[in-house]
Amino acid sequence: MKLAVIKESRPGESRVAIVPEVAAKLAKLGVETAVQTGAGDAARFSDADYEAAGATVVADAAAALAGADIVAHVQTPTVEEVATLPQGTTVISFLQPVASSDVVKAMADKGMTAFSFDLLPRISRAQSMDALSSQATVAGYRAGLAAAEELAKFFPMFMTAAGTVPPAKVLVMGAGVAGLQAIATARRLGATVRAYDVRTAAKEEVQSLGAKFVELDLEAQDGAGGYAKEQSAEYLAKQQELLAAEVAAADVVITTAQIPGRKAPVLVTEAMLAGMSEGAVVIDMAADSGGNCEKSQPGERVRVGGVTVVGLSNPPASMPTHASFLYSRNIANVLDLMVKDGALTPDFNDEIVVGMCVVKAGQVVHAGAAEALGVAVATAAEPTPEADAGAADDTGDAGNDGQDDEQQGDEVKS
Repeated sequence: MKLAVIKESRPGESRVAIVPEVAAKLAKLGVETAVQTGAGDAARFSDADYEAAGATVVADAAAALAGADIVAHVQTPTVEEVATLPQGTTVISFLQPVASSDVVKAMADKGMTAFSFDLLPRISRAQSMDALSSQATVAGYRAGLAAAEELAKFFPMFMTAAGTVPPAKVLVMGAGVAGLQAIATARRLGATVRAYDVRTAAKEEVQSLGAKFVELDLEAQDGAGGYAKEQSAEYLAKQQELLAAEVAAADVVITTAQIPGRKAPVLVTEAMLAGMSEGAVVIDMAADSGGNCEKSQPGERVRVGGVTVVGLSNPPASMPTHASFLYSRNIANVLDLMVKDGALTPDFNDEIVVGMCVVKAGQVVHAGAAEALGVAVATAAEPTPEADAGAADDTGDAGNDGQDDEQQGDEVKS
């Protein structure tokens, strides 16, 4: 079986989907890796490294893709890139299927199968495959370093002959994987850290890293699957009011709050920025999804009065070696689940396989993408022998058929 790795086309994307070490591991599964020359250069993996690992380095993308059973990608392929992929091939990537419905349609039109890391179920068995978490770890670490670089003060406390320099005060908003890594990084650099999250379950994790958890007089429900839940406009307005004092007291604010499939919530308003001290810094990790700060712009440094607002864009790409290594391991663990005896045989009754699937053999099975495209959503799961037997017994029973259809619809929506 052949897996193709080509250069990422998004400007500024320096990661590569498969690193040499993982290519060697895939060979043990019966997967041959073909790599476009230079695909790993930006992540510091040379063609010679791939060849030493047993991968085949080819001259261009067309040669890598020729006859490929699987294409491993980091970013969502463009519609133009999908046109170059083999008919019926399988793609593993970050697809953002609702926002990239045109790409989903292009894949369906070519009879392809596509799996997205955006949709990986948050269950214990899938932890080693969780690319969202692995890349968030890189992003959180990068955010902590960016804050230290931008702030015109020391992060740690210094006791010198000229006097004592107090530590920087850092506020982290959002204590998911990225936020916790930002907390840990700021703590390692010697700052005093406070952190806020709408999820009450985050308090213990924040405190375990030596930070103080900010508790507001608000009632919020934790979202499903460990994610934050989208709150009402009234809740957000009250939240901003109560957080204003915390923001004003901080030298650095790092924002990480994101809601899957939605615009990032605004946590830091322009009025809050006006209350911050001269030289303060805001690092917005959600800039690519709309921003947690009203004034942030993806990839730009914006001065608002005396405050610098940095909109981090694709922060994992700024540390491509380890970001690629982690992402590549995530792909290998997914393939370990789907590849048997050198053949791609995904079990569409496995909740991980079904959960990640966006397109199956040309049929759109992701409800959100199907709705965006105005097509009927197909079912990814395959009937079990027991279900087949039951269907045979119920032949001609219109009442039972209708009930089965209703249950199937509930299953797709969930």
